Amino acid sequence: MSQPRLVFAIETSCDETATALVDVSTRRILAQSIYSQYAEHAPYGGVVPELASRAHLERLPYLSEHTLHQAGVTWNNVDAIAATVGPGLTTALVVGATFAKTLAVGLGKPFLATNHIEGHALSPLLAENSAPLAQSFLDNQEPYLLLLVTGGHTQLIQVAKPGHYTTLGSTQDDAVGEAFDKVGKLLNLPHPAGPAIEKLAATGNASAIQLPHPKTENPLGFSFSGLKTAVREYLTKHPDVNPADLAASFQHTVATLLARKTAAAIQTTGSRHVVVAGGVAANKAIRAALVQVCEQACTTFTAPPLILCTDNAAMIAYAAGLRAQHGLETGSLSTRVLPRWPLEDMAKSVQ
Repeated sequence: MSQPRLVFAIETSCDETATALVDVSTRRILAQSIYSQYAEHAPYGGVVPELASRAHLERLPYLSEHTLHQAGVTWNNVDAIAATVGPGLTTALVVGATFAKTLAVGLGKPFLATNHIEGHALSPLLAENSAPLAQSFLDNQEPYLLLLVTGGHTQLIQVAKPGHYTTLGSTQDDAVGEAFDKVGKLLNLPHPAGPAIEKLAATGNASAIQLPHPKTENPLGFSFSGLKTAVREYLTKHPDVNPADLAASFQHTVATLLARKTAAAIQTTGSRHVVVAGGVAANKAIRAALVQVCEQACTTFTAPPLILCTDNAAMIAYAAGLRAQHGLETGSLSTRVLPRWPLEDMAKSVQ
């Protein structure tokens, strides 16, 4: 397959329906559309897979045409069609992958099966201020350290080159996004709880309550289940606590934990470049803590804009195109969805 330049992508791994068109050669997002299914899932306090799949099916046709119209191109200008095939919710993945495969067959374009986590891992390269990072990584093949913080993943990953990743540490229980959602429920906040906790914390005292820092066997690993339990127990013992103080203290503890682990990973790897990605990376307190760590370690720090922190199709288009450019396996129409798809499996080259 020739190296695709304009890649159209679909992302439906969970509760965001997203499409995007990216010029891979220039790392430029020509257009993107995202529909967040907050209204559909809010009454249930979490994501309902059947509702997510139905919403994906209803929204994809409009979002696809809207993205092409925004970019000012036709389907004939597109070089390849990409879609997230894992990891994620099985039924949601099937909707997006099937829609993308149908587009690819109808248009006579290559289909590129893409790993959702690899999309997040490479998304900082799409940031407007990422030119130094991109030159170091793509041209000089200098690795960077990734802190991945999403609803389902919390990992420190050494990104050596496209397709080549080493996981240094992962969460042994809840992901950080899950911890935010569970604490949000305890505080009677709406789903998704991350933005609600951040808003509430802005009016609280982060030093008001001392919460524990869970220990892990792996010094670069994470644990958040005990922190959530500590919040619940504190609420039980102190029902009259100021919710803003508890939210601020919880957020501060999470930011401190993530910053300390990142600092340890910098020391372990000697990385000169640190990036953060994933939905939780939108949290300003977490970003500020990471900026401070990187300044102290004299490393660069890159974070994608907020629209690229949440699940989006631009990162999928870019990851798919970059894999094709580097001669890595990009799947085919026969590729099935993979609800579990470890990042370490992405190094396979095209035979």
